[in-house]
Amino acid sequence: MPNAAILVLCLASVIGAAPLAVAEPADADQPINIQADAAELDEGRGIVTYRGSVRMDQGSLRVTADTMTIALQDEQVVRITAEGKHAHYQQRFEADAPDVLAEADTIVYHTQEERVELRGDARLTQEPNEFSGEVINYDIRAGKVDARSTASGGVRMTFKPAKPLQ
Repeated sequence: MPNAAILVLCLASVIGAAPLAVAEPADADQPINIQADAAELDEGRGIVTYRGSVRMDQGSLRVTADTMTIALQDEQVVRITAEGKHAHYQQRFEADAPDVLAEADTIVYHTQEERVELRGDARLTQEPNEFSGEVINYDIRAGKVDARSTASGGVRMTFKPAKPLQ
């Protein structure tokens, strides 16, 4: 199916236009590379689904998962959903800062709102701090983390004090 391959390539170029305003400035300008065992395009619904050892890279952004679904609306990427035991997300938001790392059963990146939802055995590391729970919502723009859990283990947060200036 040459037409499907061309559409997937065109879609990948549209994904490159997704806003990543707070990431390193070079990320949004970088090409997106997606590797997977299989890909399926549903033009009518504006959805591309990648399956099997999926890896997406764009500059410092890397997402890995068993399955990844990319949703488009008006030729803009509005949502990237990564699923698998454990899906991983990492991105550097400032040149001299460590990467933000996340893992969960499901990771949903809302590109327009610059918000990441982590669901199912979720963990977020924003050095030097760590958050874990069943659900973590990370508002990238506001720098706000909201973690909750219905499990008996509750929510865990580890805050490490800043090192004093010497």
